[in-house]
Amino acid sequence: MKSQEHSTPQLLDVSIYFQQAVFALVIILCIFSIISPPVALLLGVLIVNVFGNPFLAFNHKAITFLLQFSVVGLGFGMNAASAISAGKEGFLLTILSIFSTLIFGILLGKWLKIEKKTSHLISCGTAICGGSAIAAVAPVIKSNENQTSIALGVIFILNSVALFLFPYIGHQLDLSQKEFGLWCAIAIHDTSSVVGAANRYGAEALQIATTVKLARALWIIPISIFTAIAFKNKNSKIKIPYFIGLFIVAMLLNTYVPSTAIVAPHIVSIAKIGLTITLFLIGATLNIKTLKAVGVRPLLQGVFLWVFIAFLGLTTIVYLN
Repeated sequence: MKSQEHSTPQLLDVSIYFQQAVFALVIILCIFSIISPPVALLLGVLIVNVFGNPFLAFNHKAITFLLQFSVVGLGFGMNAASAISAGKEGFLLTILSIFSTLIFGILLGKWLKIEKKTSHLISCGTAICGGSAIAAVAPVIKSNENQTSIALGVIFILNSVALFLFPYIGHQLDLSQKEFGLWCAIAIHDTSSVVGAANRYGAEALQIATTVKLARALWIIPISIFTAIAFKNKNSKIKIPYFIGLFIVAMLLNTYVPSTAIVAPHIVSIAKIGLTITLFLIGATLNIKTLKAVGVRPLLQGVFLWVFIAFLGLTTIVYLN
């Protein structure tokens, strides 16, 4: 009996070390750019369902830090004048898509009889910027862990699909770099998948998509205030996405400080590696338990909202530009 008791902890230790080794190997492959962002995402999904995730407790913090770091780093590869032009073009479309998605989301949630807070989180995540919006709005409405997890699960599942689907559709429809950049910034939920999809499509698409998406992310502030009023939580703390300010600083340095050109390409390369690792870690959150916990109705709401915003964005960009 004693030998069996001693062997069980040892087996657990070996299992954990093996899981950690697998994760370390994939991250090394990401660092040396041996695997692309979409492949990293797929590997994350595969590994978490076959071997498990030994760093699950730290995953969310790591994703948040790496995504923000990567976005700021990408700012060193962008021009301020082009970004302002792209931001102006995407401004009206951003307003239209955010408010129409939120209204449609409320109606869908009632029709599908989804719990109010979960429905609102999914709507905000789809309308603004995915997981970042959910993380900002969740404390405002004082959602519990289950409600927040379901909303994040829906967004992460659809983000993973978008990373592969959107570039394919863009090429099939022969969208220009500008059109695709605007479209994925409007219709893909999370900044990580927006940047990943746009990067696959081209440099111009990446610049437009990143700028428009980050401008869109600023809507977290007014939407959080509106949410606090709607849910009658006047004392709620509103999270401000400060990293967007650092992105703007990086972009201004790259545009107006010539000496920045010496280091800017290296910073952008590191930022893209950070994005690849981020997508791997996002994939590593999508285990079978997460998928089962989401449920059919919240997933349906997410899919319907996603199709709505994708169709609205695409038709507006193609026919009105």
